[in-house]
Amino acid sequence: MTPTPPGSDSERPAPADAGAQTGETQPQAAAEAVEREAAAPSPQTPPAPEQARRADGSDLPAPQHGWQRLPARAIPLCTIDISLSLAVVFAIAALIVGVLTFGRHGAVGSGLAGALFGAGIGMWIGFRRYRNTLWRLDAHGFAVRRGVAWQRETIVPLTRVQHLDLKHGPLQRMRRLATLVVHTAGTRHSSVAIDHLDAGDAQRLRERLGRQLDLEDDEAR
Repeated sequence: MTPTPPGSDSERPAPADAGAQTGETQPQAAAEAVEREAAAPSPQTPPAPEQARRADGSDLPAPQHGWQRLPARAIPLCTIDISLSLAVVFAIAALIVGVLTFGRHGAVGSGLAGALFGAGIGMWIGFRRYRNTLWRLDAHGFAVRRGVAWQRETIVPLTRVQHLDLKHGPLQRMRRLATLVVHTAGTRHSSVAIDHLDAGDAQRLRERLGRQLDLEDDEAR
């Protein structure tokens, strides 16, 4: 048998062998890339606002800068009372001016115009009142802020709460709203009321403040 001289073509790897090696390297590199992507930490998405809870463990919605607004469903109830009152006052005033100026024939038109004008002003005032009515419950107590030009803030310490009332008027029941009345002791005002709260928030506030009363009763015994 004739020996094959070194450097001949028979000792070189066949093209099929090189292709097999390349075919083995590419799947291995792809698998490693997939493993690196799986091991990379995925960005965490912040929890939805509906899932946020307060630090004290209560079920109240997470506050925005500590203060909570009334629900949007309360806007009509915040505006209807003052709109009707101003509509009647402006209608009577315009009716009198119309009779004195245009006689009986112009009194009806002037009265309607005055009523519409008064209702518009009442809706604007009521909306401003809605926007500037805020409440807050924290470790210091229950606070209510009201007022447009002159803001007034009332704080009821948790230790001053005597008992609580929850009221639902006919229009409030239709819109799932409620009025919470906090009766106090030893303070300037005997009670603090906030109208047109969300019915669920009002119930949770009552339960939270009620638990504080139960704790005080247990400590007093």
